[in-house]
Amino acid sequence: MGSMEMASTFMRRLEGKVALITGAASGIGESTARLFAKHGAKVMIADIQDDLGNKVCQDLGQSSVSFVHCDVTKESDIETAVNTVVAKYGKLDIMHNNAGIGGIANPNILENEKSEFEKIINVNLLGPFLGAKHAARVMIPKRGGTIITTASTCSIMGGGSSHAYTSSKHGVLGLTRNIAVELGKYGIRVNCVSPYLVATPLAKDFFKLDDEGCHGAYSNLKGVVLKPEDVAEAALFLASDESKYVSGHNLLVDGGFTIVNPMFCMFE
Repeated sequence: MGSMEMASTFMRRLEGKVALITGAASGIGESTARLFAKHGAKVMIADIQDDLGNKVCQDLGQSSVSFVHCDVTKESDIETAVNTVVAKYGKLDIMHNNAGIGGIANPNILENEKSEFEKIINVNLLGPFLGAKHAARVMIPKRGGTIITTASTCSIMGGGSSHAYTSSKHGVLGLTRNIAVELGKYGIRVNCVSPYLVATPLAKDFFKLDDEGCHGAYSNLKGVVLKPEDVAEAALFLASDESKYVSGHNLLVDGGFTIVNPMFCMFE
């Protein structure tokens, strides 16, 4: 099959859809923005990293991808981002609350500062709440849409990160389920995607690991390295009509990490 034939058979799974992705100037969010655009979506990148966000837009073409400055802890910024995407593209089909931070990887509660805890909660939990709130504002009248939040394996287990980060991701899962219950009657689906450790700049700085260190920390699934693109593929499924009856779900992308204790496994 020639390249032209292959191109013609490529199925664009988000054709005609409009997506707003927070934290999409780098890392998992950037990979998701690129993949969504490849699959036919109009994408609005919302981030505090103006230079990086505009660079992604230049790479992908201003006709399909745009940028808006957005601090997810500020409701006025989220409101503006949603209003901007609707004004530019006429609607909002997909809200992906992806922006998040790791903070300080300190497991000692006696040394955890209240201000640091609040900072993580504000970005990782308050941000998705505000994103879902303002997405719902424009999705409810249209009787449809999908809201996705990037969570973590820390959403269902303890000991994998700091108290603040783990609390924020547990909160994201609870928020996702609660909003899914409320918005289901409007045909709006609400889900989250929970990756294990991805070797993004944010993760490497948080855990003080290089690429090899991150890859070596993977679970029982060998021969595969988790990349930002893999998480983007999971988000693509949740954003597309292929998941039209999936709501309130936490899609784990963890290579089986959360199903086994390697210190107590008869198969090792």
